[in-house]
Amino acid sequence: MGILSWIIIGGLAGWIASKIMGTDESQGILGNIVVGILGGVIGGWIMSFIGKTGVSGFSLWSFIVALIGAVVLLWILKLFKRER
Repeated sequence: MGILSWIIIGGLAGWIASKIMGTDESQGILGNIVVGILGGVIGGWIMSFIGKTGVSGFSLWSFIVALIGAVVLLWILKLFKRER
């Protein structure tokens, strides 16, 4: 998967995850892309534990995996922000 695919899927997954978690106002487009790309890595790691493939190309499955990972990442970040 090329860098442009990572940016597109990451941006979309990060944006939707930020809408789900209510953090869209605090992060811009670059934040959404970073959250989505890291979400793809986290989602792939989570999927490997349950025996599924992670992000494997420009597909709906890759988007769903990245979205799951981005939601998990934002949830963890919200936990740390609350503790301060």
